Amino acid sequence: MVRAFILGLAIIGVFALPGQAATKAPTAKAVIPASDLIIMGNPKAKVRMEEYASLSCPHCAQFNNEIFPAFKAKYIDTGKVAYVLHEFITPPEQVAVAGFMLARCVPSAKYYAVVDDLFRRQAKIYETHDLKGPLMEAGKAAGLNEAAVGTCLQNEKALNALYDRVQANVDAGIQSTPTFFFNGVKVKEGEMTLQELDAAYKSALHPRAKPAK
Repeated sequence: MVRAFILGLAIIGVFALPGQAATKAPTAKAVIPASDLIIMGNPKAKVRMEEYASLSCPHCAQFNNEIFPAFKAKYIDTGKVAYVLHEFITPPEQVAVAGFMLARCVPSAKYYAVVDDLFRRQAKIYETHDLKGPLMEAGKAAGLNEAAVGTCLQNEKALNALYDRVQANVDAGIQSTPTFFFNGVKVKEGEMTLQELDAAYKSALHPRAKPAK
């Protein structure tokens, strides 16, 4: 799987194929270290929203571009919600893999800015069939030059780490993107409206008590 991703990126000319490509097998049960999770907003917020998304998923891009900004302004920027994006890979795999690798190459404070940038460039990538140009543009906007972007995308260790995180999400039962959780409870598979997000926030903030047995 990892080798296929590397080959896919090499074919479109994003970077030169390394001499030794990784052939790592999946672990029995992958686990994501807490240090690998990048939190947007107040880490101590009473509500945590988790989204499993792929940078190659059109529905994820539409949610990011049209719905998420209002939710962010209302809940994340005000300290009411901590948000975590979990990486997932959907076809075309090279778009998601390269995008997530690039986002991990900048300081964590800029991670979500790169993710947002690439979601907004997704339509252009599909229209022009050009991945390299948008990646370079997104990297430049985040402070990376072309050489740094190339080095980033050739980082085999980072590629394997991404694979491990995605495998952990598969092991956790995630099957489609986007998928949303609030305080550990799966709320929906598929795009959410702002009204649905409001309801999910209120439900997570004031969960109903379980009936006594």
